[in-house]
Amino acid sequence: MDADEREKTWDEFRELVNMTAADLEKWLASDRSEDAGQHEDGGESTGHASGRRIVDILRKKKGDLSDDDHRHMRKVVGYIRRHLAQRPSGDVADTRWRYSLMNWGHDPLA
Repeated sequence: MDADEREKTWDEFRELVNMTAADLEKWLASDRSEDAGQHEDGGESTGHASGRRIVDILRKKKGDLSDDDHRHMRKVVGYIRRHLAQRPSGDVADTRWRYSLMNWGHDPLA
């Protein structure tokens, strides 16, 4: 990944991930977080695992991010954008849609 791609990924990630590392970590410890998303074989959901990875990324200095970190950041940006485009009508405060987004570091009510 070249420097321009890394910079674009950084900017998009920082724009869309609107939860702090501490807030996301607290959210991930909740039952609502663990229940949201798709679970394979009864294990951890994809979004929950991604959230743990996002916490690690948020705690790193920009210059310490690896290409693998940037690939995950691009995945996060894509997920959040796709999910936001599917916003349900009405109050979303207590919905699996919101909780799934929060697992990916974005609270649509923030």
